[in-house]
Amino acid sequence: MINTDAEPKVNIPKAAASQNKKKDLGTSNSTHLFYRIISKMTNNQTECRHCMKLLYGKKYTLKDNDAYCIPCYDQLFSNTCEACKQTIGCDSKDLSYKDRHWHEECFNCAKCNNSLVEKPFAAKDETLLCTECYSNEYSSKCFQCKKNILPGSRKMEFKGNVWHETCFVCQSCQKPIGTDPLISRESKNYCVPCFEKQFAPRCSGCQKVITTGGMTYRDEPWHKECFLCTGCNKQLFGESFVSKDDHPYCQDCFASLYAQRCEGCTKPITALGSPQYISFQERQWHSDCFKCGKCNASLVGQGFLTHQEAILCRECGSNTESEI
Repeated sequence: MINTDAEPKVNIPKAAASQNKKKDLGTSNSTHLFYRIISKMTNNQTECRHCMKLLYGKKYTLKDNDAYCIPCYDQLFSNTCEACKQTIGCDSKDLSYKDRHWHEECFNCAKCNNSLVEKPFAAKDETLLCTECYSNEYSSKCFQCKKNILPGSRKMEFKGNVWHETCFVCQSCQKPIGTDPLISRESKNYCVPCFEKQFAPRCSGCQKVITTGGMTYRDEPWHKECFLCTGCNKQLFGESFVSKDDHPYCQDCFASLYAQRCEGCTKPITALGSPQYISFQERQWHSDCFKCGKCNASLVGQGFLTHQEAILCRECGSNTESEI
């Protein structure tokens, strides 16, 4: 969810092996370079390895133990400056970066032209820039403080925006979030503890934060494991239940405590039984139990007569009246 890669690496160039002053040029690629004036004690027959001219009384260099006059050495072995395209001679410092070479005086920022010698810099498409110019041209701006994120600085990325690492903080406690889990709300970022404390729903049963899952009953949040029958404490999640005075009950508890009982079988009349029931003079029957008290014929949708507490079909009721 979160990227912590830095901007392009800041580089501090070191002088290439041929970097030198008038007398000491250093070493490079097993080559020892130096100036030497042929003296009376030196063999006056020393010749340039390339042009074969005598080097008596002249400056020369050694490469792999062979002597070269300065012009020949520059022609054969010296690098070409990336900026001015001129040879970097033995009398100049050679600064290198990724197999490219510059005169010391040519190693400058491509935009402001300030020297980059012994200074941090950044490369963009092979162009070298000082950190200030790079920031102005290419660096991302921090979503929080709106300042540039300098090359070499750690940055945090989230939902297409970038922050300084120190600016990417919890909206509530202001502590850096870093790579820890976070929750975003209305474009503001919160660490998990702060978000739960301020915004997470709390279970109506145990009053603890609901972090995952959960359910809703009458617009109130519950842990699934906390949503229990008011009568027997059986878990009701995923089960059929009945509500009484805003309290949930399993079918058995509701039938036992509150359901009306059938005049025929004396069992509770609930939704689990017949979906229809018959009510007459404050008495109730299951549809299947609403029968003639004498012949047991169903009275559902039929006319019937009463005799004392008995419910009778018309035929049985007429016979009863005749007998009386």
